[in-house]
Amino acid sequence: MQLNGIILKGIGGFYYVETSQGIFECKAKGIFRKEKITPLAGDKVVITVREDKDNTIDEILPRKNCLKRPPVANIDKLFIVISAAKPNPNPLIIDKMIVLAEKNNIEPVIVITKTDLCDISELVNIYRSTGYRVYTFSSVYDTYVGEIKAELSSCLVAFTGNSGVGKSTLINALSDNLNLATAQISDKLGRGRHTTRQAEIFHIGDGLVIDTAGFSSIDFTDENLIFSRELELYFKEFEEYIGQCKFTSCSHLGEKGCKVCEMVKQGIINQSRYNSYVSMFQEVKDYKKWNV
Repeated sequence: MQLNGIILKGIGGFYYVETSQGIFECKAKGIFRKEKITPLAGDKVVITVREDKDNTIDEILPRKNCLKRPPVANIDKLFIVISAAKPNPNPLIIDKMIVLAEKNNIEPVIVITKTDLCDISELVNIYRSTGYRVYTFSSVYDTYVGEIKAELSSCLVAFTGNSGVGKSTLINALSDNLNLATAQISDKLGRGRHTTRQAEIFHIGDGLVIDTAGFSSIDFTDENLIFSRELELYFKEFEEYIGQCKFTSCSHLGEKGCKVCEMVKQGIINQSRYNSYVSMFQEVKDYKKWNV
């Protein structure tokens, strides 16, 4: 029997696919390994269900997007979860995740957790002034839980962020029946343990939510590859100034007559965001399409 479904999670070479007939444990056909294609949570697939043999994923339907970190496909929104402290927010990692979302036509949304620990007004202002929706959350007082839950309606949404920022705690607060494992931050290391081991989809209301494993760094390589000349396109606050620089080849790194740099000096473009742009540009400036 062939069925269409969506991959909820994959563990040890087995994939759990939700269909109209229920959830089936499947193995991926060998052709995917030969073609170096890894099935991902969120993939829409065609499976064959058998009584006497392993069920198989026969086809992965065309993806509208996919990310390497977190390893997910076909998502509508990427919730970038940041903690106010323990661990402290890392603007470069935040901005890298935003760039990856923008590149893949995924809507980024910012959620700042643990807001009872310190003042977050500056962090909120950086991203709201840039035009992104920013929500705050604390397990002590559930601010914006209703608004965040409304964002999930009729969407496939992934929650991503550093280890220990409270993704699972937030998802638990959004659901009436989930009880995802959470962990305390190490005082010595200042970071959390990986309580989520793999990307997994859950139903919350009429939306689908992917909880993903935490991380500590992001590299623009492989599926996440970005070239220096396209980087400006993924900083939405640059958009109205692109083309206004004195030189068409302007990299916005301090060249004479750079309109973007002028807006940074005037405080119209946030300095923190610009610093992230410069760091990313330096990271990818030697990537060449013919070397890929």
